[in-house]
Amino acid sequence: MDDNKQNRTVIEAEIPMGPVHPAALEPYRLRLFVEDEIVRDAEMTVGVNHRGVERIMEGLPVEKANSLTEKICGICSNSHIWNSCRTAEIALGIEVPERANYIRIIMEELERLHSHLLYLAHGNEVLGHETFSMRLFYIRETVMDLLGMIGGNRVQYGSAVLGGVRPRCQLDEMRLQKISEGMDLIEEKLVAFADRFVSDPMVMSRITGVGVISSKDALRLACSGPTLRATGVAKDLRKDMPEYDPFEFDVITQDDGDVKSQLLMRVFENFEAIKIIRQAVRDLPEGPITNRSWEMQDTPITKSYIEVPRGTLYHSYALEDGRVRNCVIRTPSMANIGAMQYACIGHHITDAQLSVVQCDPCFTCTDRAIEIIKI
Repeated sequence: MDDNKQNRTVIEAEIPMGPVHPAALEPYRLRLFVEDEIVRDAEMTVGVNHRGVERIMEGLPVEKANSLTEKICGICSNSHIWNSCRTAEIALGIEVPERANYIRIIMEELERLHSHLLYLAHGNEVLGHETFSMRLFYIRETVMDLLGMIGGNRVQYGSAVLGGVRPRCQLDEMRLQKISEGMDLIEEKLVAFADRFVSDPMVMSRITGVGVISSKDALRLACSGPTLRATGVAKDLRKDMPEYDPFEFDVITQDDGDVKSQLLMRVFENFEAIKIIRQAVRDLPEGPITNRSWEMQDTPITKSYIEVPRGTLYHSYALEDGRVRNCVIRTPSMANIGAMQYACIGHHITDAQLSVVQCDPCFTCTDRAIEIIKI
């Protein structure tokens, strides 16, 4: 036997990262178990930002509870309030006006744009490419201005209400024109960015083959959203949502399941979001934007699933005397945590953070569940 191999020493160690890390937007704890700087296992723990939203919602009037759900996340706030309202609308049989559904779709796809652009900017920041990161934040500003124009705020716009959307979210010709112009500007800048991004050999070599998740493992780990579709699985819940029936769009997939595929997924999904928004603006029907002709009643636990920027968002609750009972909310990042841990394994510790970030985690969104330990 080679003496060098016989005398080789293998160093095993645990490297903790967090709960505060310069490459992470939110606090979480990642334990990396490494062997000669190669990750052999990983364990992720969330809970630092626990706020007990579901417990706070218990007993609140349903419309007040719906507004509270918007505070769960600053990136996908519209997704939460829309799905919370949708849960009660399904339970109470409320028919949402067609024009209101179109406005909800516009808001949701604008939020998808802003979330994906934030993800791409953060990903490039972790890569160390500040120029790409700043350019993406610059593109995102147009989206934020449009969200602020429609809802009154750049973050937490409060557009959805039971039975439709708020009166301030009514879209007149001036606003529709602004949205159309914004889509043209964003598309032009995105095309220029995508061309430079995929043509940069340094960036491509850094992200290709890193954090690979196969389609088999993605399904085994119950991945959701773009994290799943980046492995080649064409599953997008929007295709099953009646609100999206009037719109034509493609389900984007990538085949390699690595960081490159995850980043490109969001780039190409942005173009599909722009396509949907343009259709909604072009075909926006006339009519009311709110239906208030319904009566409150007690309902059993009702569930609602929608496709949000990170994957499938689940809301459920019952109604009793107009108040929320037994609320449960599950975000996509809860489903994708397993993939974040798995993607680190087999790679150098310098790729661990990149492997986690590729799944677009939103841990503050996820931090609501607690475990009670009897002592």
